[in-house]
Amino acid sequence: MDALEDGCGTGYVSAWMARRGARVVGLDNSPAQLATAWRLRRSHGVGMALVHGAGERLPFADSSFDFVISEYGAAIWADPHAWIPEAARVLRRGGELVFLANSLLLMLCMPEHDADLPTKRELVRDQRGLHRFDWPDDGNTEFHLSHGDWIRLFRANGLAVEDLLELYPPADAVTRYPFVTLEWARRWPSEEVWRVRKRKI
Repeated sequence: MDALEDGCGTGYVSAWMARRGARVVGLDNSPAQLATAWRLRRSHGVGMALVHGAGERLPFADSSFDFVISEYGAAIWADPHAWIPEAARVLRRGGELVFLANSLLLMLCMPEHDADLPTKRELVRDQRGLHRFDWPDDGNTEFHLSHGDWIRLFRANGLAVEDLLELYPPADAVTRYPFVTLEWARRWPSEEVWRVRKRKI
């Protein structure tokens, strides 16, 4: 199949798909990340195209791909009201979009001003109006929506929900991330995967 990784970073998901026979394009808006992906592609002999661009304005024709994936990437760094319509546009009918991001509950419990502080056991922000997260400690901006807002956005762009996977760590897991402890992640999902498909009619 023709596959796009939207926000490929160093290209490890793209390489995984290419090794399984997909015709892969990895797209990222960071020249430094793409330079690393180029080096890794050369040293490991993986056949995939790498393109500089942004998820909000994909440089591809309509109906170019059977599969679009974002493992974080565009899924959190691009405004969903821009990148979801673009992902839907480049998907062929019946094509699938899969993306991984922080869970809704994690974002509702994460301290407001420092993304490196441990996530709390109580809600610290409103779910209503959830959209843009500006982190003053590092200047980064992320985007997260409520489940209802995601579903309405999918429907508006001809996408039907196939699954929502709420992820928990296995029993032997370790973590290096200060913002979510293993104790928290074993009680509530810290990540979630959406699987949606472009309607055939």
